[in-house]
Amino acid sequence: MQTLFTDAQLRDPGTARANEILRACVHCGFCTATCPTYQVLGDELDSPRGRIYLIKEMLETGRDPDARTVKHIDRCLSCLSCMTTCPSGVHYMHLVDHARAYIDQRYKRPLMDRILRATLARILPYPGRFRLALLAAKIGRPFARLMPDARLRAMLQMAPKVIPPVSRNDDPQSFAPQGTRRLRVALMTGCAQRALDTNINDATIRLLTRMGVEVVVAKGAGCCGALTHHMGREAEAHRSAAANIAAWMAEAEGAGLDAIVINTSGCGTTVKDYGHMFRTTELAADAARVAGMAKDISEVLAMLNLPPSDPKELRVAYHAACSLQHGQKVKSAPKDLLALAGFSVVEPANSHLCCGSAGTYNLMQPEIAGELRRRKVETLEARSPDLIAAGNIGCMMQIRGGTDVPVVHTVELLDWAYGGPVPPALASAGLA
Repeated sequence: MQTLFTDAQLRDPGTARANEILRACVHCGFCTATCPTYQVLGDELDSPRGRIYLIKEMLETGRDPDARTVKHIDRCLSCLSCMTTCPSGVHYMHLVDHARAYIDQRYKRPLMDRILRATLARILPYPGRFRLALLAAKIGRPFARLMPDARLRAMLQMAPKVIPPVSRNDDPQSFAPQGTRRLRVALMTGCAQRALDTNINDATIRLLTRMGVEVVVAKGAGCCGALTHHMGREAEAHRSAAANIAAWMAEAEGAGLDAIVINTSGCGTTVKDYGHMFRTTELAADAARVAGMAKDISEVLAMLNLPPSDPKELRVAYHAACSLQHGQKVKSAPKDLLALAGFSVVEPANSHLCCGSAGTYNLMQPEIAGELRRRKVETLEARSPDLIAAGNIGCMMQIRGGTDVPVVHTVELLDWAYGGPVPPALASAGLA
């Protein structure tokens, strides 16, 4: 694609990177075949190719974003399926992230939009605040139908029926390995996950320590910054990321780290991109080192060569989170581990398509997200599974809202298969 940026514009690192990405695009349209929003809406401007044209025109002219452009950029899930499909290697993620930051700086949204986005940015990344918000939403859920805005109704419906108690395992500390130490890792405990499902981090710690891994929860680490990053709130996202870099580098330069383990794939995609986020800052070297150490829990478990476990009479439908299969290119490890642990693993049709969660997308675009969930659940249930496994809390919450089949994290099943407790979702369903 030909671009016409001026030399002055290209002095901005974000614009320079956008120029590189735009020039790689050859307009082939392969991306439209795998774009969830294009499949649902049928609008070229709701495809990656259409959004690329909108972003190019907006950035080249240097104009303030208009409502039409913002609408179509906002409708993008950032599922990154287009990056898996693209034969030209167009790095759409960096392009749309830059566009969102540009929009956030130069577009004044309607009042309700500003309120909702600011509220999410000030609540979701903070587990304590989020827990209080979930309690309030649980109380307000019976009145959801009275809410005039579909986004407010989606927020009320997000609250789980049971809000788990705080897990002290999420506090800064170190967990000793059983037997000879094989690795020393930092566990990213996250933010929203700590309020929504504390079993995931608990299961991760139990399984890793049982396999000879020392697990450290680093002091000062918190939200990865993804939630605010994808809203274009660059300064807030970078503050969160910088705090994590400082916390993990202190551990790496102290007792040492072999990896930073992440069990929420949406976070993993962002942390693995810290090197790009801070490439022009004084944190560039540390950010690149942290990004290089970041691994999904399935990648670390694959390194540990777990032994085969006894067969289980359970059929598991594996949902591949977009952030894991497209963002991190981790595709086979979770399925291989589940099969090794004795589960019968099946996949739904069109497994490359998004479930509609996508961070805050299901809250800000509830109609589109609802249709994507309906389609995803239909394909999952078509495989007649006993349970559904996924590696991302957002996907788990989204899918749970559309099915009665138990939904668990992959690491919960692996922990159980190798000596841990039965996952609560299975126990309550009478499957174990």
